Amino acid sequence: MRIGLGQINSTVGALRQNALKMLSYIDQAKAQNADLMIFPEMALTGYPPKDLLEKAGFVEENVKVLHGLANKVDGITAIVGFVEINPEPAGKPFFNSAAVIRNRRVMSIHRKSLLPTYDVFDEGRYFEPAASQDPLVLDGRRIGVTICEDIWNDKDYTPRLLYHIDPVQLAVQKHADFIVNISSSPYHLEKWEERQELIRGEALKYRKHVIYVNLVGGNDELIFDGRSVVFSPEGEMIVRARDFEEDLLVFDLDAGEAGEKILRPSSASDMENARRALVLGVRDYVAKCGFRNVLLGLSGGIDSAVTCVLAVEALGPENVLGVMMPSQYSSEHSVTDAVNLAKNLGIRYEIIPIPKIFDVYREELRAVFKDCPEDITE
Repeated sequence: MRIGLGQINSTVGALRQNALKMLSYIDQAKAQNADLMIFPEMALTGYPPKDLLEKAGFVEENVKVLHGLANKVDGITAIVGFVEINPEPAGKPFFNSAAVIRNRRVMSIHRKSLLPTYDVFDEGRYFEPAASQDPLVLDGRRIGVTICEDIWNDKDYTPRLLYHIDPVQLAVQKHADFIVNISSSPYHLEKWEERQELIRGEALKYRKHVIYVNLVGGNDELIFDGRSVVFSPEGEMIVRARDFEEDLLVFDLDAGEAGEKILRPSSASDMENARRALVLGVRDYVAKCGFRNVLLGLSGGIDSAVTCVLAVEALGPENVLGVMMPSQYSSEHSVTDAVNLAKNLGIRYEIIPIPKIFDVYREELRAVFKDCPEDITE
C-alpha cells in the first residue's frame, strides 16, 4: 500500500480554498501511484475554528463542501478532517471527525474520542466524544484511525492519564494492522522531541506502523510546525516531512527494511526552530487576515532590530515600513543604528522627530505633575 501524507496549511474558515488545496495534493499523490492520502485534523475547516462553529450555516457548509470534494475523488482513498453534525438530540452539537472518501463518496466517518480542554484547547465546549471507534477496513487492511489527542493518553508516556480510555490500545485490540493519527498539534519549544518520543513509543509497544500527519501554518496565536512522521514497528523513523512548510510525501508501507527512507531536513536547534516558527506565524497572520504591509517602530535597539529582521524574512522588504521617533531622550547612535538597519534590510523608513509633540504633552500635564521631579515617567 502506497500512502501519501498531505501536510497542508489550512486557513480557518476558508472551506473551498482548503478543499481545492486538498484536491491538488490528491492529484499529485495519484501521480505517484498512492493508494491512500491522509490530511490533518480539521483540514477542511482549519484549526481551531472556535466560535465559527456557532455561526449559522458554517458547519452545514463544511459538510456540503466535504461532499463536493468527495465527488471529485476517484482512483484513490482520502482521509479528511472535518466537523460532523451530531444527529442525536442530546450532547454537544458536533463531532471532530475524519471522513474516509473513496469512489466519489464518503464511505465512513471516524470520530475523535479524547477532547482536550487544557492549555490552548477548548474542544469540550463544542464537540461530543466518540461513543465507539471501529477500524477502517481498506483493501484488506484494518486501519486504526485516531485524531490528535487520541494518541496522547498512553499510560507508559504520561504519569497521570487525563482520560479513561486509550484509543490506540482499543484500535490494536480490534486488530488494526497499523495506526493513523491526523493531528493539529501546536508548536512550542521542544514539542517535536515530545511528539517523536510518544509516536516512536507507540510503534514499538504495539509493533505496528504509526502514521502521524500534522497541520502546518500559523492561525492567530497558534503555530503548527508540521513534521508529519512515520515510525516502523521497530521504532525506526522511516518518513519525516518538512518543518514549518507544507509538504507531500508518498511512501510504500510494505517496503520493509529494504524501503527507501524519506527524511526531510529538520531544524537542528531550538533557536532555529524558534526563528522559523516566528517567521511562519508573522507571514500567515498577515496573509490570512488580508493585510499587505506592516509598520513597526525602530528604536535602534536589539528588540526592534530582531523584530524587523523577522518581518522582512516573512513578508519581504517591500512590505515593511520602519518608523523612528527620536525625542530629546534619544541618543544619536540609536537613530543612526536604526537607519543603518533599515538600509541594510532594504526597507522604507521614516524619521518623525517628536520633541514638539512631547512638549505639548508635558505642558498639558503640568498641573497633574506639579511638584513631581522629572524621572523615567517622562
